Amino acid sequence: MLVFGVRLAFAPETTLLAVTAILSGICLGTISGLTPGLHANNFALLLAALAPSVPAPPRLVGAAMLAAGVVHTFLDFVPALALGVPDAAMAASALPSHRLVLGGRGREALRLSALGSGLAVVFALPLAIPVTLVMLEVYPVLAAHLPVVLTVIAAAVIATEPTNDARRAALLSFVASAALGIVTLDVPADGVLPSGSMLAPLFGGLFGAPVLIDAMGGSGVPSQDDPAVGTTRKSVGGLALLGTISGAIVGYLPGVSSAIAATLALVSTPSKYGSRGFVVTTSGVNTSNTLFALCALVALGNPRTGVLVALDRSGAPLAWPLLVAAVLLAAAVGFVLVVVVGDWYLGAVRQLDHVRLSVGVLAVLGILSGLFAGPVGVVVFAISTLFGLLPARLGARRVSLMGVLLGPLILGV
Repeated sequence: MLVFGVRLAFAPETTLLAVTAILSGICLGTISGLTPGLHANNFALLLAALAPSVPAPPRLVGAAMLAAGVVHTFLDFVPALALGVPDAAMAASALPSHRLVLGGRGREALRLSALGSGLAVVFALPLAIPVTLVMLEVYPVLAAHLPVVLTVIAAAVIATEPTNDARRAALLSFVASAALGIVTLDVPADGVLPSGSMLAPLFGGLFGAPVLIDAMGGSGVPSQDDPAVGTTRKSVGGLALLGTISGAIVGYLPGVSSAIAATLALVSTPSKYGSRGFVVTTSGVNTSNTLFALCALVALGNPRTGVLVALDRSGAPLAWPLLVAAVLLAAAVGFVLVVVVGDWYLGAVRQLDHVRLSVGVLAVLGILSGLFAGPVGVVVFAISTLFGLLPARLGARRVSLMGVLLGPLILGV
């Protein structure tokens, strides 16, 4: 049967193999997404290293890898929400999702995240072709002036801080993290795991460990209220669309993270959305980023995320109908898992001693750093943790630490 010029075959055996491969990827993405400190890029590089040894056709391996990546973007919000919750007195400087947990609205936050990611898939599918056609025209200009573009983005992130003191703190954090990236990103990773890199110790130290350290002085996860979403459908839809479009831009630009795109998107929205708006938009950006990075890979031949780098390295053919099916099935399952597993995750963490839990997760981050990057990685993790403490101590947002990637790209080192 021909659909839009593509011949689709519905052989039962072939379909069963494809579904099995996608479900296998969903299982892997679920495990990785719920593992504290396992960054999507490191997980993707592991998949790329293991892909050649998988006894399956390359196109099915590629579909499984993409499904794993999509589910990871849904579920990585769960440990980020449940772990590292600070004391109520620190709510003003806490992550927006943590402020919702402190207010007893963690279950609502899970549903907002699921809606943000799920709607991003719904919006991204019809936007994929027109956005890609526009980017094909615009990208050569952006690529020719990439340092300038990234400098403007970095300046915008710093300028959106609410006070002059916060802007100075953000600038200091950006410069410090940029220097850290310049010194460490090209250091050879001598870890036990294949496809090791310095991303695990850098991201674990900059963004994971400081949150856990601050949480040790807190009282853990408080009792949570009902899961009802207090934001209107129209508002959720608008924020998810904003996140989708922001994620589309991120999908084509190297070094620009989902957090940066979400921050820039949120400054154009009314402040009344607050923490809820952050959760919906960031989740939308995170998932949309993966989908549009796939479009960038097909159109430009350049993978922009860890998952797409892994897909490209595996040599899997870009079987578009199969990959779209993988995205849709993974998104549907991921939506359900965020709510079901997320509620259980919050409840389980609440029963544990939060200090021991924070110490345990810190140990996991240190071990992952060693596995991915060897003894040097553990040292980089420790140093990155010190740098990661700067923004919260000085009153700036943690997103300024993305200088670790933006700085080297701007300077071309």
